[in-house]
Amino acid sequence: MQKQRAAASLARWINWQGEGLEHLVLRRAANAVAAESVVIGSAEGRAFALRYRIDCDRSWCVRKVTLDVLGGDSIELSSDGRGSWLDKSHRVLRKLAGAIDVDISATPFTNTLPIQRLKLRVGESREIAAVYFLVPQLKVSLDRQRYTRLDRRHYRYESVDSDFRRDIELDSGGLVTSYPGLFRRVS
Repeated sequence: MQKQRAAASLARWINWQGEGLEHLVLRRAANAVAAESVVIGSAEGRAFALRYRIDCDRSWCVRKVTLDVLGGDSIELSSDGRGSWLDKSHRVLRKLAGAIDVDISATPFTNTLPIQRLKLRVGESREIAAVYFLVPQLKVSLDRQRYTRLDRRHYRYESVDSDFRRDIELDSGGLVTSYPGLFRRVS
């Protein structure tokens, strides 16, 4: 019996200044979604290369995330998809309780996760908790965020704990094409 292959999508982003590049492969199967990516960029004058993988169930709930900074640290977390998180040693991470999604500072892809999972109608808004990864330090924290669907392809992202907000544009597959001031899609 032949195993069914997941449909793959490719996407590339550059940062707003045109100095960094990300190459992402997204695979969608009947029961799972997986994203693998490499990011070459800089943050606060520090160059980095990041490899990450995010595994989700078919509802776009994150089940596992792995980040590796080349020549630096790595981190692996797993989730039950309902807000409980474990580290690689299977220790419970209570400080991340309630988060369903992840947000990696070096990529616009992680905005796709709550957008796909929430399935908001135009005008609808929802607050979420996300596991936030600051790259390249791999500092992990809980981050409260709000998404509002503005129209068919535009969403407003807001940080609940700061005044940061952006209106982001998506393609028909739910991937970010424009995140003003931070990222833009090039293919």
